Amino acid sequence: MPELPEVETTRRGIAAGALGQTVRAVVVRQPRLRWPVPRSLVRELPGHTIDSVTRRGKYLVLGTRAGSVIMHLGMSGSLRIVPQAIAPEKHDHVDLLLANGKCLRLRDPRRFGAVLWTRSDPARHKLLVHLGPDPLAANFDGEHLYRRSRGRVRAIRDFLIDGREVAGIGNIYANEALFAAGIDPRRAAGQISRRRYARLAHALRTTLKRGIARGGATLRDYCGSDGRTGYFQLSASVYGRAGEPCRVCGRRVRAQVLGARRAFFCTRCQL
Repeated sequence: MPELPEVETTRRGIAAGALGQTVRAVVVRQPRLRWPVPRSLVRELPGHTIDSVTRRGKYLVLGTRAGSVIMHLGMSGSLRIVPQAIAPEKHDHVDLLLANGKCLRLRDPRRFGAVLWTRSDPARHKLLVHLGPDPLAANFDGEHLYRRSRGRVRAIRDFLIDGREVAGIGNIYANEALFAAGIDPRRAAGQISRRRYARLAHALRTTLKRGIARGGATLRDYCGSDGRTGYFQLSASVYGRAGEPCRVCGRRVRAQVLGARRAFFCTRCQL
């Protein structure tokens, strides 16, 4: 599933082409995504200008005076600006046709993504209102993680990927940040000290920024807004490297299922 760096890479990629553009029409070829594409989007969005392109966790928000489009890329979706003359392919389910002859096209092979419409403040939408702070926000720090984790017995990896605690972090970047901070992903969140959480907050920001700089990570068929694949996974320290030598100490990287996902770690470098 695209995580914060992949979604932020997409946001930056479409912002220049979408900002200030008027939506001429909305074409929905397949309304049955994770949630049905609302008919109100087709009726109410055309004629309005995209004033903002923002991100909240793993969600993209296109703002207009009439309302906001809330989008999610699902498991393997992508969002691109292409000429309207380019014929849609099998998995191109939704187009926002722009007045300049281009369109914002959602491709979603697994149909786990979302295109929703709200006339209210998007921050109060049921999908966004309970999300935790953005780890790239200026005021995000280890103190938040420390306070929220007190008394928690769940593994720190699972704590980090819970969007109610921190928005936008998935398994890839949680594993990589924990390695950078020297913290075992199996350790109970409530047993980690304030000092180590400060280190973890820094590692999260650094790891996410590195992911954005590399265009995100491409697993399965994700690609960015320019159609290119990300290459963060090629430099991963532990994620997806079970059985391979740790890049720091040489001990073999281990993998263990936590919840429904595998955690990757080095037993020497992470305590």
